[in-house]
Amino acid sequence: MASLPELGAGLGLRRSMLPELDAAAGLEKSVDFFEVAPENWLGIGGRLGKAFRRYTERFPFICHGLSLSIGGPDPLDEIFLQRLRGFLDEHGVLLYSEHLSWCSDGAHLYDLLPIPFTEEAVRHVAGRVRRAQEILGRRIAIENASYYTPLATEIGETEFLRAILDEADCLLLLDVNNVYVNSINHRYDARAFIDALPAERIAYLHIAGHYREAEDLIVDTHGADVIDPVWSLLEYSYGRIGRRPTLLERDFNIPPLPELLAELGEVRRRLPELTAKQRHVAA
Repeated sequence: MASLPELGAGLGLRRSMLPELDAAAGLEKSVDFFEVAPENWLGIGGRLGKAFRRYTERFPFICHGLSLSIGGPDPLDEIFLQRLRGFLDEHGVLLYSEHLSWCSDGAHLYDLLPIPFTEEAVRHVAGRVRRAQEILGRRIAIENASYYTPLATEIGETEFLRAILDEADCLLLLDVNNVYVNSINHRYDARAFIDALPAERIAYLHIAGHYREAEDLIVDTHGADVIDPVWSLLEYSYGRIGRRPTLLERDFNIPPLPELLAELGEVRRRLPELTAKQRHVAA
């Protein structure tokens, strides 16, 4: 099984993709790893469960959660985290990540809502991340979120991120498309945002397409091809932080597999070589 630093270009695995993936020849030459939402596979048996096991035996996997509500007011779902730990161990999952957002308040809200950028929120989120890591028995990564209306800006977003990473001693999933989307919607310099992040905390990257509602409003949909400015920001990120595993997200309007793999090939083409330090970690 590959270690995290060795991974290159990855793809989100969805059930609807299984027939095409099963029929694809030489898939290992095109896809270095897969990412799944564990909520979609926990407790799944039968034909689908066996299919999932076939893929976790062939490919490295990362899990990206949807429902932990790491910034929310409800108590952490520790029963879910215990089940999740078993799932991650069973399938040899290399890393678990979650959105830096919240999605429940007495019930699941089915949306990823922004967290206020305040010192109080830092303490709240960091404490929940620490507890999640304790139950899971591993460090997790949190993902910078796209948002459309900031709830509070007592501190800046990068300061907020860095404070949580330090206090919780966790990792960062850097979503490059989210940085671009927020830079347009909130009028800031995307490259300066990347520059302000702690490179040593960044475990892997996400890249995706989006929908332009207006000149000053972009909606993060994961339903379109990656555009040139986002490719450029990805290359800039590599220049600042070096090679990282990079996941192409496509959740809607999923094209035929050859088109998807061609776009994934664009990620692979841009990936830099492993640094000497990363080779040492991988060894």
